[in-house]
Amino acid sequence: MNQNRYAVGLDIGTTKIVAMVGKENEFGKIEIIGVGKSKSLGVHRGVVNNITQTIQSIQKAVQDAENVSGATIEEVVVGIAGQHIRSLQHSDYITRPSFDEVINHNDVEDLCSQVYKLVMLPGEEIIHVLPQEYKVDGQAEIKEPIGMYGGRLEANFHVVVGQVSSIRNIGRCIKSAGLELGGINLEPLASANAVLSQEEKEAGVALIDIGGGTTDLAIFKDGIIRHTAVIPFGGNVITEDIKEGCSIIEKQAELLKVKFGSAWPGENKDNEIVSIPGLRGREPKEITLKNLSKIIHARVVEIIEQVFMEIKNYGHEEQKHKLIAGIVLTGGGSQLKHLKQLVEYITGMDTRIGYPNEHLAGDSDANIASPVYATAVGLVMKALENQRMRPEPEEVIEEEPIEEQNVAPTINQEENPIEEPEATPEKAPEPKVNKKSFLDRFTDRLKEFLDNAE
Repeated sequence: MNQNRYAVGLDIGTTKIVAMVGKENEFGKIEIIGVGKSKSLGVHRGVVNNITQTIQSIQKAVQDAENVSGATIEEVVVGIAGQHIRSLQHSDYITRPSFDEVINHNDVEDLCSQVYKLVMLPGEEIIHVLPQEYKVDGQAEIKEPIGMYGGRLEANFHVVVGQVSSIRNIGRCIKSAGLELGGINLEPLASANAVLSQEEKEAGVALIDIGGGTTDLAIFKDGIIRHTAVIPFGGNVITEDIKEGCSIIEKQAELLKVKFGSAWPGENKDNEIVSIPGLRGREPKEITLKNLSKIIHARVVEIIEQVFMEIKNYGHEEQKHKLIAGIVLTGGGSQLKHLKQLVEYITGMDTRIGYPNEHLAGDSDANIASPVYATAVGLVMKALENQRMRPEPEEVIEEEPIEEQNVAPTINQEENPIEEPEATPEKAPEPKVNKKSFLDRFTDRLKEFLDNAE
């Protein structure tokens, strides 16, 4: 596979594993050329608990994606979530040695690097360091400090932390499945990139991604990620409740939920009944849809109230933290009937269902534009973004064999010593270094660990 053309996102979920192959068309939209899907057997609430089964599920999903797309998948960007993920707010600063020089990418990089040195609880490691806003010499609410004069550079950070062992286990599965780890991305961030518009992120919005094992929350305001949380409940808990409450097997409970389930009990009449076939010649069971809705409603209310508690912790009732764009629901669990109305009733906030079709090419399959694939589409977007950051090293590799031609440009650089250094920090190379340092540094460390563990 030509990695310059195609990108692959791998969504390792609790109920399913999705490998999605995509490329950018001439209009900057994403064309999905292949999707592979397999039942997730070794993952519980977003955490790998059976390495062998997870590897087999990954291989099946990747194989299916290869068959559909005709591409050979070598590298993937993987999403991580799970109940071990937590986030915290942190402020830090650096004092610059040269006051007469403007702040550049290296200064911002140094400030972010300092945050990575924070002491975490045993077994935890920092995954994302997301700058909120900067302060330069006490001047607050600066979104972009590069190019400004100042001695003291401060910033507020949103820091996402996860269990090292859980992340390493995912890396182990990727490597054992014969794939290269191209990057790691927090799943709520991937989903947010796929379903939210820039206007919503500016106005203030809470994205709720209801998956099989976990419900992920990401809050944006002024275009910046402000809060993330992972609630260890999802669609599987609802299915479990139906199974227990109606005394039926899991497969039947899942079918009942998808076909007849509703989050609002008032919608069903008392005389609406579904007949479930009995096991091995036993009498069929009759279940009223009203009772089914009551079981679903009780659990969904619990999940939404936990999410709403996180939104309150962010402080959405304050004027400057107000979420004008309300709530966007995505993920497989968002397809439950009347869920939108229930969320609006509990939170009092405007709500819509988020579909990942904004960034997809117009002729994309309608199934791919389903909320179920929001995270996978976001991971493909992240993989394509990573590729855009890579052209420079490839150019250097191409130039190396022709050593005689490299002598002339070197002499030219020495003749113009003033112009070259000024051009360098202004545009191309520095942002790439800055971008790489955020999460790619963590990915590189993980790759190094996996190589040494062999």
